[in-house]
Formats: sequence, C-alpha cells, structure tokens
Amino acid sequence: MSAYRAVPALSRIPWLFHGFGTRRFSEDDLLSIAAANGARPVLLRQVHSACVLIIGKIPPAPPEADATATNRPGLALVVKTADCLPLFLVDPDHRAVAAVHAGWRGTARRIAGEAVTTLGRAYGTQAASLLAALGPCIGGSCYEVGEDVAASFRRDPSFATQFTAVAGRPGKYLFDLRAANRSQLEAAGLTTANIHDSGTCTHCDPALLSFRRDRRSDLRLFNFIGIRSD
Repeated sequence: MSAYRAVPALSRIPWLFHGFGTRRFSEDDLLSIAAANGARPVLLRQVHSACVLIIGKIPPAPPEADATATNRPGLALVVKTADCLPLFLVDPDHRAVAAVHAGWRGTARRIAGEAVTTLGRAYGTQAASLLAALGPCIGGSCYEVGEDVAASFRRDPSFATQFTAVAGRPGKYLFDLRAANRSQLEAAGLTTANIHDSGTCTHCDPALLSFRRDRRSDLRLFNFIGIRSD
C-alpha cells in the first residue's frame, strides 16, 4: 500500500504530481517524491491565517502563511495537517496549482475562497474550470468544538448549517470542517463535479494522524502538489 493517497481525477493530468500523506509518509519520502519529479518542497510556517502566497522560487526560509500557489515547474507545495483540512486547487488551463491548510480559523477567514481569488488574480484562472481535491481531515461527527469556535462563524449565516448542537452538552457543537470548505469553493464558482472529496476522517482512520486522537503535537501528515519539471 502506498504511503500517500492520490486523487484519480488529478492523477490523469500528465504534468501534475500530488499526494495526501499517511502516517507512514515521512519527510524523507517527501524529498524523494519531489526529486523524482524534478522538484523541491516549499514548506510553510502555518499560522491558521488566510494568507495565500504566490511562489516563484524556493524561499530562503519557510514563510508565514497557510496557502501557496504557483505556475512554476519544480516546486512541490506542501501543507502539514493532523486534523485540519488539506486542500489542493488545480487550474488545468493555465497549469497553476495551490495548496491550502484549512483549520477552523482559516476556514472562518475563508482561506479556500481567498486561494481561488489569488489564482484568478495571478494567472487568470476561471473558477468554473478549477479542480479541487479535499484531503483527509477530522469528520463532522468527530469534531466537537466550543462556543468560542461557533461564535467566530456566527457573523456569516452561510456557516450556520455546519454546526450541530451536542445533546446534553450546552455550548458544545459538532463542526463539519469539510462541508464548510466545500461551501466556500462552490460560492467562489467551482462546480460540484469538479470538487473531489476523499471523505476520509483522520480521527477514524488509524493509517492517518489525528491530534485529537493521538495527542501528539510533534507529528503531522505531509500533503504535496506540484508541476513536474520537463
């Protein structure tokens, strides 16, 4: 079994390489996959923001952001997760890609929509032609949050359906992180048919890492996407 999981719709694009890492997929594996595709990894210092950076070359140090976009071959855009949602965007017309780290804070700040907007500004991407891949994240039936999280979303009524009150636990809710980001993508103009969702819950799948289950702050899944060097 592979140490990372690919999306069939993206695997059919000849110039693209990508994968959602399992707990068996190490940083050395990431370096090996990148090198095999003539690429070097671009890592981030993730801060749960809505910052999307255009990357044209390997930065001297990991920049502070939660999403990157590029149209340059030879770069493997990487986001690290352990319950948050890794999200890939692919523009097949302009050969551009983006990698997004969407936790609840980034989701509240609409980072998925910001990534779509950034691709449009930088490369002329049309949302209707974009492909999206939603990787493994904590599922809506496993992600219990408090009033502080729910309050961060209340000013936007479009998020109301993503929260379900937990019976017998006042101030506690189940939050559907995956559905909230899918909704953002559809609002940004992506078609339902172009959104490919793994539907996998990190908390339920023992092959993956889950901060909520494992309580290990030092472990993360490596998720990568890039354009092959010719």
